[in-house]
Amino acid sequence: MSYIFLQNYWWCLISLLGGLLVFLMFVQGANLHLVNPRLTAIEKNMVVNSTGRKWELAFTTLVTFGGAFFASFPLFYSTSFGGAYWVWILLLLTFVFQAVSYEFLNKKDNLLGVKGFRIALVANGFLAPFVVGVAVGTFFTGSDFVVNKMAILDSAAPVISTWGNSWRGLEALSSPHAVLLGLALVGLTGILGALYIINNVQDDSLEEKMRRAIRVFALPFLVCFIAWVVILLLRDGYAVDETGVVFMEEYKYLHNLLDMPAVIVMLLVGVVGVLLGLWAGAFTTSRYGIWTAGTGTVLVVMSVFFIAGFNGTAYYPSSTDLQSSLTIANSSSSSFTLTVMSCVSLLIPFVLAYIVYAWRAMDKTKITQDEIESTPHKY
Repeated sequence: MSYIFLQNYWWCLISLLGGLLVFLMFVQGANLHLVNPRLTAIEKNMVVNSTGRKWELAFTTLVTFGGAFFASFPLFYSTSFGGAYWVWILLLLTFVFQAVSYEFLNKKDNLLGVKGFRIALVANGFLAPFVVGVAVGTFFTGSDFVVNKMAILDSAAPVISTWGNSWRGLEALSSPHAVLLGLALVGLTGILGALYIINNVQDDSLEEKMRRAIRVFALPFLVCFIAWVVILLLRDGYAVDETGVVFMEEYKYLHNLLDMPAVIVMLLVGVVGVLLGLWAGAFTTSRYGIWTAGTGTVLVVMSVFFIAGFNGTAYYPSSTDLQSSLTIANSSSSSFTLTVMSCVSLLIPFVLAYIVYAWRAMDKTKITQDEIESTPHKY
């Protein structure tokens, strides 16, 4: 296993974790529907109890994604998490409020009341996918940072990466292209959440309302996603030559797609999967659209990461200093670290098998109104 192979292998794993994270954000997407005035109190309780059994999976995947990025590409971790920290703190805070909300939502005499904790769940439902989408959007728009590896030799201030402004990542909100991806992700998770409720809850009235909600979310999602893709393919990109010099290349991301036919296939298959899942949820009686759309989501997200990092591209570009941009080659861990981690990664299939087993056990019996009304063990 060469050093280059290990670097590319770990970028593939990071891409897979990113795809799984977005898919598992159906938890956030389902909670968005708690603001739907058509839902009754018991239906909202069914939604919360459905997502409450899965929220740990999304949070664990987020932590694993961050940990894997830290271990395999530490310079990205120190630059982004250390510089754009307001973005990541906001994301973590929304997950903390989510966890607290599940615990105390229906507890007697809770501080915020049922409505207050539902608002916290809805806030997490919007902010979590939006923040993740905007953060990934900066992989293509660039960020305001400078990297100086020689600074590590300065005992007084051994700081390699410095951020160029006091907004600490929030300046990405001024980039329409990054915001478009954030909004597209909110729409996608809203659709995935409704598809999951259709699959997991046995209630005709709630099912019909979720199918109607999918039709409402579909158009904004498609408009934002298509606009983001068109802008991406037409914009200049951050290319890297064989010596590691970063330069701007016209239509760089379009060139990446054309140069990587496998990624084109992955992207197209993923998009078709999402559309088929959307169609199944909105216009048929199928309860299995979540799996088609979920698989498509993972493939689309992976293809986005491949476009950002492969084919001589800076995956975390600096809009301030081009040569500070991070690439797979200049930001990864040592060959020894990547080798050891690759050996550990061989356990991933066993972990996934356990998750599938536990998932099937939890979903063996569908959630019903009778269960929510009769059982004392509920969120």
